[in-house]
Order: sequence, then C-alpha cells, then structure tokens
Amino acid sequence: GSPEQDLAGLRTRAQEKKWPEAVGKHFDKELAKLGRINQMSPDYPVTLNYVEYLLDLPWGEVTKDKFNLKTTKKILDADHFGLEKVKERILEYLAVLKLKQDLKAPILCLYGPPGVGKTSLGRSIAQALGRKYVRLSLGGVRDEAEIRGHRKTYVGAMPGRIVAQIKKAGVSNPVIILDEIDKVSSDFRGDPSSALLEVLDPEQNSTFTDNYLEVEYDLSKVLFIATANSLETIQPALRDRMEIIDLTGYTQEEKTQIAKKHLWPKQLREHGLGESEVKISEQALHRVADDYTRESGVRSLDRQLAALTRNLARRKAGKETLPAQLEPQDVLKILGSPRFDRDLYQESDTAGVVTGLAWTSVGGDILFVESLLSRGRGKLTLSGQLGDVMKESAITALSYLRARAEELGIDYRLFEQYDLHIHFPEGGIPKDGPSAGIAIFTSIASAYTQRRVRPHLAMTGEITLRGRVLPVGGIKEKLLAARRAGIRDVILSPKNRKDVEEITAEYLKGLQIHYAERVDDVLTVALLQEQVARPQALPVRDEAPAPVGPSVEVQ
Repeated sequence: GSPEQDLAGLRTRAQEKKWPEAVGKHFDKELAKLGRINQMSPDYPVTLNYVEYLLDLPWGEVTKDKFNLKTTKKILDADHFGLEKVKERILEYLAVLKLKQDLKAPILCLYGPPGVGKTSLGRSIAQALGRKYVRLSLGGVRDEAEIRGHRKTYVGAMPGRIVAQIKKAGVSNPVIILDEIDKVSSDFRGDPSSALLEVLDPEQNSTFTDNYLEVEYDLSKVLFIATANSLETIQPALRDRMEIIDLTGYTQEEKTQIAKKHLWPKQLREHGLGESEVKISEQALHRVADDYTRESGVRSLDRQLAALTRNLARRKAGKETLPAQLEPQDVLKILGSPRFDRDLYQESDTAGVVTGLAWTSVGGDILFVESLLSRGRGKLTLSGQLGDVMKESAITALSYLRARAEELGIDYRLFEQYDLHIHFPEGGIPKDGPSAGIAIFTSIASAYTQRRVRPHLAMTGEITLRGRVLPVGGIKEKLLAARRAGIRDVILSPKNRKDVEEITAEYLKGLQIHYAERVDDVLTVALLQEQVARPQALPVRDEAPAPVGPSVEVQ
C-alpha cells in the first residue's frame, strides 16, 4: 500500500500496545519522522524497521504463572533424579513468587560440573511455571554489543541478544537461561560481563537500556537462570548479584538409578527397541559407570549405554535372539576391557603407607601416601607432582612429629641420621591442597615407629602446628569414594560432622566414621600398638650432631 496506509496501519497497531508513556511518545516521534522521509531515501527502511521492532516487542504482555507446588514437584522429579536440596530451593523460590506477584526475581546461578542437568533444570522450571523458555548461550561472547546492541545509526544495526530473545519469546516474562556464564571472555571491544551487571541486578534491570531501542525496557519480570562450570572465572561483581545453587556431581548409586529409570529406556526407544524388550541388571549398570566412565554427570554414561543398545539393535536386525537381561559379563563382552581402573584399598604390611582421600572435579578418589627412611643427614624429599600447599602441609606434619618424638618413643637421633622421602603415587597427576595433612602425619609417624597402620582405614583433614585437625571440603564425594574402594573406617575433623549428616544414611552403610579433634586422636585410631611383620631396622650411631644449615630441603 501507499506510505499513508502503512503509517495508519502502524498507528492502529500502536493503540493496542500497553507500553509506558515515555515509549508511546518516542514511538509517535519516530512515526512522524517516518512520515517526513522520502520512500526512496536509504533512511526510510532503517526507520521503518526500527518502528516495527518497537511494535513487535512485547510490552507488558505476560503469561499467567500457573503454579502449583504438587505438579511442580512432579515435573522436577520426573526430569531429574536426586538433587533434593536444589529442588527444595527452587520450590521455595517459586512459592514466594506465587504469593507476591511483583517479586523482584532473584537471579539464580546453577553451578556444577558438566552433565549434571543444569540447563535442563532451567527448562523444567519454565515448564513448571508455564512460562516461555529461551536459551542464550554466552560461551565465547566477546563483544559488549552482543548484550547491549548497536546504536541504530550503524549500518545493519541490531538489538542485543537479550532484547532479541524477548521478542522471540513474545512475552515480557519468559525464563531466560544464560548458559555458560563463566565462559564470557573480553577483548578490545568491551567486556560483556560488565554489560551483564545491569541485566542481572534486580534493582536496576527495570530500566535496562538497549543501544538500539533507545528507550528503557523493563527486565524485572524476566526470570534469569545462569549456569556455570566454575565460579573462579566469573567477575566478582557479577557473582555477587547471583544466588548460587550448587549442584554437586551424582553419586554412583544415583547414576545407577538415573540410568535405570531414564537413560536405558530412552536409549532403547531411540534405537528402535521396545522399552521393556531387554532389561539391564543393577550390577551391570554399576560396572558401566565404574569401569567405563569417569565424570560427575551422566553424559559419558549415556554414550556407553548407547553403545550397548546399538549392539542389541544390530543383533535384532540380524534376527538373533536377544538376552532378556544384560549382566556384567555381557557388558564386558560388548564394551571391551575396562577403561578406568578404580583404586581399591590394598592390604599393605609395610610401615608408612597410609590411605588418604582426594577430591577431583569428577568426584572423589582414594590416594596413597608412602614414607620411607634411608641413611642420610635429615633431608626431606617430597615427590609426586605436588603443589605448594601440599608441600607445606608435609613440612608442618614433620615439624609437629619432631616436637612430639619423645612421647611416641622415637629416638631423636633418627631425625639427624636418616633422610625422609614422602611420595604420592601416580606421579603424573598433579595434586594440591591441605587435606592430606593428617594422612602425611600418620604415614611418617608409622615410618619412624615402624608401627602397623590399621587396615581398611582412610583419612582426610588439615593439620596445624599445634596438632589440631581442621575440616576440609568435598566430604560427600570422598566418603562415597572410600566406600567404593572397600574402606571400612574414616577419620575426619569433628567440624565436618555437618557434611556427613547431609549424606543419605544408606550411602554410608558399612563405613565407621571417627572424629578426631587432635592429631593424637588420629594416631589412637590409626596406629596399632604392634609393629609391622618385618620392621625396618633403624640403628642409630652415637655422634655429635653435625652442624647443618636449614634442615628441611624441598626439591
């Protein structure tokens, strides 16, 4: 139609808009400008696009939240197994949202290792609320204009991604998932994470200004959910604005349940087999998770199960009869020899070998500490690719042991006439952190006294020069690793009791936990009175101590 008809059409559309007065005025001004521009002028399509964009954006158009605690819980439980604390936090938050409609939405940040269901949890929240869901991937975004848009004087100017996603959703209260917020990088074109500060501040985001729009847009009704794998790389000011919900990895038991209830039926469906055509035993699932994957989430587990179902599909296509249930030996046959061997507890009748507990990004593991004395002049050697903190905790442990030598019945001349070497096996893997303190202490105490270390025992805790045992992190993962490895007793600091109480009791079946306030309590539990079967003879010579420089050398 003619330009006049176009303008009239735009004007009628504008009358239906529930936008703020300031936006209405700005729109009228732009429309009048459009009426004055010649249709042949290059400015005409630019201004027309802009005016239409303002009309296409949802202003105050919202979906009604259909929120019901029971159905929400059902939706969250159907899509995600476990994660009780996280679900509880989400339900509380949604309940407040229901009671107080105009709640300033806090910004949730789901933080955890890859593959634990952060993004899909965001999708479930949108589904539970009946809101529109849009996902914004921030991985590798370098340009601040990606968030804030370009001024419309530029050729090909466009609004930022946030406004674009809201237009796509068609309502002004969608759930927006800011995926991988920890992977935003910055360069000479500005820092996108600083632009996000305005978006994610509930106090400021009701007046978010996009460079392209030139008018304020209210983001306060949007529910932002960010996901991140690590908090270190997120700007502190940004981290401060978000409420961080920690999703730890799944335990072996949880993975087995997830595989049984969700992943296995899904894989059978995707490979053209009936959901109940072939079952898989829990032992077989344990075997797959333990021997073929090493992760906190369930992505590789899903891939390994896909390999099993592909094998079944091939056999079905070849008219072979399928087994009714897959057992561990079938898994071994199809997937080949195990890729990961778990460290199991090894019976050792050598003095100075102690089992510690380590926590890695993919869950917990057990770790051995070995100490050995050899003739020398009191030098300390540490090996096993250790970080500075770990070296320092070994030095602390040795100093404390020297101070308590008499009570333990250690001849003081041993320190001057023997070198001590502490080694952490698997030398290729870097290790750091203070949590091996008490394990190192027990190991060297056993080496100097040649007393036997209690079998099937593991420990984790930091040590101080006063001989106190301090709490450490990652307790859930460490204890589950200990149980998997066949440990029966674990020594912890009493301050870690709260972490133990948070773990479901059945996961700790067969584990006896000893709380040690001081290092002496650790030794009471850890060192038996008897010596090892073949103790190392440690003869000492009577001689005046040789004058030495600093006695501890760390290589």
